[in-house]
Amino acid sequence: MRRSVITLTPLIDVVFILLVFFMLASSFVDWRVLQVGMAHGGVGQGSTGVFLVEVREGDIRLSGVAMNTDGLAQRLRMRPAKSPDTRVLVKPAAGVDLQRAIDIVDVIAGLGVKDVSFVETGGARP
Repeated sequence: MRRSVITLTPLIDVVFILLVFFMLASSFVDWRVLQVGMAHGGVGQGSTGVFLVEVREGDIRLSGVAMNTDGLAQRLRMRPAKSPDTRVLVKPAAGVDLQRAIDIVDVIAGLGVKDVSFVETGGARP
């Protein structure tokens, strides 16, 4: 009487196929992380080195002046060089997409501004 031999070859094949499937189904996107805090308290009128960026449906306002993204980048590039600790507060208006606010924060962070915070008032929708 002969014994049947159980081979592991089909099991190894199945494991290999699962490994290939999960490798191809996985996402290898390099997610960037922005460190953004929430500003507490009000913004003082006499604060130096603080910029308030209001993100609205149709435009962006930097300290009350309407501009586009390129104008915002140009203005923040001209910030005082002796003040590297410039603080930028981003205030999304009610009804503004969260992605639009994050895009503005990404532009600001790309300019080398290290202190970027969201202002709690207003609100962005996901």
